[in-house]
Amino acid sequence: MLVVMDADNGKIIKSFPISAGTDAAAYDPDTKMIFVSTFAGDINVFHEDSPDQYSAVDTIKSQLGAKTMGLDTKTHNLFLDTADFAPAGAPTADHPRPRPRAIQGTFRVLVYGR
Repeated sequence: MLVVMDADNGKIIKSFPISAGTDAAAYDPDTKMIFVSTFAGDINVFHEDSPDQYSAVDTIKSQLGAKTMGLDTKTHNLFLDTADFAPAGAPTADHPRPRPRAIQGTFRVLVYGR
């Protein structure tokens, strides 16, 4: 979930469902857009309509694992990194919820612009 709250009083203004594996969120003050990236390969996009009103705009399909994100507020570009992933493998006692592992040498940076 993305939860927008008033930092002064803790009141929840709005909450939105998002995809799994959130790593980063970014706010662009010029466009009033909020971006949330997830391991599932989605960039969830929201807009601040007013200080007390937010709306869901879109979900951009990115790539699996592209969860670490940076925003350049001058160009309004988003930068996410990812790689190719090997299958997660079977659960074990030590790793009951195994995750896919990045394949060495497949790192890349994805750029999303306006």
